[in-house]
Amino acid sequence: MDNRIRELLAQISALDAELRAALHARQSSPIFRLHGRRIQFDSDVSAHHQKLKRNFFYWLVADRPQNLLTGPFIYALAIPLVLLDLVVTVYQAACFPIYQIAKVRRREYIVFDRHKLGFLNFMERFHCEYCAYATGLLAYVTEISARTEQYFCPIKHAHKILGTHQRYDRFIDFGESTDFHARLEQFRQALANEQTPTTSGSACKTEPDPR
Repeated sequence: MDNRIRELLAQISALDAELRAALHARQSSPIFRLHGRRIQFDSDVSAHHQKLKRNFFYWLVADRPQNLLTGPFIYALAIPLVLLDLVVTVYQAACFPIYQIAKVRRREYIVFDRHKLGFLNFMERFHCEYCAYATGLLAYVTEISARTEQYFCPIKHAHKILGTHQRYDRFIDFGESTDFHARLEQFRQALANEQTPTTSGSACKTEPDPR
């Protein structure tokens, strides 16, 4: 990896850290406040939310009733999602200690808090939390598979691919064989020393500095 790419990656990491800090600063806003994991709205905000809540039967008829046709397909995905959650969590619990990989914190990815929004009726809350579970779970699984890939094969592809995880750009270039096994061991050691990023911090460096 040449110096220019390293500089760009360093800038990306710095901007990511700045973004996370800005998002964390917004956790206390005029609309709501966080006390640990508890969310508190001002009384006037809560009252306004209640006024906006739609009656369930009105919502059912007025808000895209055609969505009911796809409901069985959407919620049928709950079965494979829960199985995926279970299998991947067991895999991490069983194998990551053996590999000496820092574990991914599930609670950092799967968060249920939209049900606290007073302007949503009970069905809208259910939809929101289902989406939160699905997208959070996939992000959680992606991070576990990314750490696994970094441990076993931190090598880029020859072809351009979409949807790469945040570790991919620091992987070894395709066909670059110089000191491969030594660098592979460095990637593995970085995983052992890693700390899980949170909303108030940045992701840790996934490639040791070779200089």
